Amino acid sequence: MNLLPFYLSLPFVQHALLAATLVAVAAGLIGPFVVVRGAAFAVHGTAELSFTGAAAGLLLGGHALAGALIGSLLVATAFAVLGDKARERDTAIGVVLGFGLGLGVYLLGLYHGFATEATNILFGQIFGVSGPQLVLLGVLAVAVMAVIGWVYRPLLFASVDPRVAAARGVPTRLLGLAFLYVLAVTVTETAQVVGTLLVLSLAITPAAAASRLSSSPLVVAGLSVLFALVAADGGLLASLPTNQRASVFITAISFATYVLARVAGPAVTRRARDRAAAASADPTLLPGVSG
Repeated sequence: MNLLPFYLSLPFVQHALLAATLVAVAAGLIGPFVVVRGAAFAVHGTAELSFTGAAAGLLLGGHALAGALIGSLLVATAFAVLGDKARERDTAIGVVLGFGLGLGVYLLGLYHGFATEATNILFGQIFGVSGPQLVLLGVLAVAVMAVIGWVYRPLLFASVDPRVAAARGVPTRLLGLAFLYVLAVTVTETAQVVGTLLVLSLAITPAAAASRLSSSPLVVAGLSVLFALVAADGGLLASLPTNQRASVFITAISFATYVLARVAGPAVTRRARDRAAAASADPTLLPGVSG
């Protein structure tokens, strides 16, 4: 018996699918910049320290999402200030990460509510997304998409070649700070789905897979969003008949996509290179060009 229509008729499942879609789009958009800028450790650090903010939010008012968002933005500011120079960035993240995790453990030790609320911070519980949380996730996703759309070209330039971009007058430091803030918001969103410990599965893995299949920034961005959607929504639907958390399936699908992209990547790029070589030898093979 196919129970999928029954599951999809349940309000909490509908909320979860909407939340997963919003998170996947935001994570898929920011992921390519994370890969190009080599900011995987920043994602990890921001995700881990959003746990500290969420623990503080639970302790002070029972608002884990608001606490995680505020904590992530504060951490992004600290990363930007302490890691202004590229060679110091990872060290600064490591220093802040060590202190922040210790503080988070301390705050969580002071929290005497239900244990599930604390574990949800680490591993996510998308089926527990409430109406107000869904609205906030929607606002955050729209904000991320708007900012990325606004700064896409200069941010891409500054990410690919920061020295040349700075020489051309591109405000690389300001763009770097904007990127960290967008990253903080995206990580906070993603943590609601897969938890702070598994954020990399949506914020990095889809983009890493996409970058194996194309060198075009727009194609990579599109594939990254597609792969993130497949992992988030597919993993959520796959978890419905089981007793496992959705994050288990989301991370598995995301990893499988990356493995397939690694395997297929060389053949795809070789074919693209052969087509480009053939087109350069015979211009009539170019799209829109006839003999």
